Amino acid sequence: MTTEFDLGRLLAERGAERYELHGKYLNHQLPRMLHTIGFDKVYERGEGAYFWDADGNDYLDMLAGFGVMGLGRHHPVVRKALHDVLDAQLADLTRFDCQPLPGLLAEKLLAHSPHLDRVFFGNSGTEAVETALKFARYATGKPRVLYCDHAFHGLTTGSLSVNGESGFRDGFAPLLPDTAVPLGDLDALARELKKGDVAALVVEPIQGKGVHEPPPGYLRAAQELLRKHKALLIADEVQTGLGRTGDFYAYQHEDGVEPDLVCVAKALSGGYVPVGATLGKDWIFKKVYSSMDRVLVHSASFGSNAQAMAAGLAVLSVMENEQIVANARVTGDLLRSRLTALIDKYELLADVRGRGLMIGIEFGRPKSLKLRGRWTMLQAARKGLFAQMVVVPLLQRHRILTQVSGDHLEVIKLIPPLVVGEKEVDRFADAFTDVMDDAHSGSGLMWDFSKTLVKQAVANR
Repeated sequence: MTTEFDLGRLLAERGAERYELHGKYLNHQLPRMLHTIGFDKVYERGEGAYFWDADGNDYLDMLAGFGVMGLGRHHPVVRKALHDVLDAQLADLTRFDCQPLPGLLAEKLLAHSPHLDRVFFGNSGTEAVETALKFARYATGKPRVLYCDHAFHGLTTGSLSVNGESGFRDGFAPLLPDTAVPLGDLDALARELKKGDVAALVVEPIQGKGVHEPPPGYLRAAQELLRKHKALLIADEVQTGLGRTGDFYAYQHEDGVEPDLVCVAKALSGGYVPVGATLGKDWIFKKVYSSMDRVLVHSASFGSNAQAMAAGLAVLSVMENEQIVANARVTGDLLRSRLTALIDKYELLADVRGRGLMIGIEFGRPKSLKLRGRWTMLQAARKGLFAQMVVVPLLQRHRILTQVSGDHLEVIKLIPPLVVGEKEVDRFADAFTDVMDDAHSGSGLMWDFSKTLVKQAVANR
């Protein structure tokens, strides 16, 4: 009996119901939020750093699916690899053999971190972090992991325990007995380590929430403290890794830093098949998998599946052959310099920071009386509304997709596909200048829209 399934026909018949279906069967707050801020677009297709709607209008993607689309959408090399692996009809996930693709991908990944030896493949960034937490606790025999204020490491229970944002943690207690320390504060780190029960410090080399870097030398000094107390350094490179910051890994910006465990995901997928990887030192893996009895003590049902491994191998091949890391560095420097030059021009623009193509644009209290009054009104309703005021016209007027960097933050984060170039820099800088001109006029559609945001913020209290 042949089962007929026509995906194209299904989408043609039901695709227009997308927002209603989501509201009825999935997270009902998402379509509500999108309708409120005017983000309820209908995108028909994507390629590279762009989307297109049904009318053929292009939209520049400066969000990259929260960093997943490192190579942009539908890179032909990754697409071909996935077609090839499906056509090969491999005997995948038998669970009792050793397929070649996981070993080949591990070998390629480890070549970029020569001080690390082994890889565990899971299915997501949060699972990569969970793996690192388990391995660190088991390898050291200690129960507690330190993390940094405002950190984001995922939303499953273990990774939530090292999440530095209370908004994500509230209502989900009890969590694991882990402890926050301020990013960059070596004295606070030393105080916790002296208690003798710390297994590891998990840290983003550049924090995604707000795009904050630790001070120069912090990672290396933290590593020395951790080693002194027989604790591990875990680098969460889920968002910063694979070229995002202009080096293959963000921790490589600082000489002498060699984490014991490194977590990657997002861009490794090529935007197609979820995958996460935890890279670690040989002795850690050998301690966790200490005997044949413990061969499955940590595993993942879909881990190392052929489609994910093929996508990862294709991604790394593209990164090497198309000089993606170098492009992220050069294009990121150009974009950051264009935006930094605007700070003196606009009093609402407080800071531009970041590395490579991970850039934070922070807004701050203006000096002029008229703008200060409007700023104060927004802050009283909810911190972060001005940044949202900027994000909306970037999409509505200039067809550029961006995001506010975190709850209650006046920061926009730019994490575009790593394939963007001077053309996209020009488009964003020109659009951002136009929006800033409007904001500083003290009137117009932006400030009219602010009233809608204020009403919504007050209603949600």
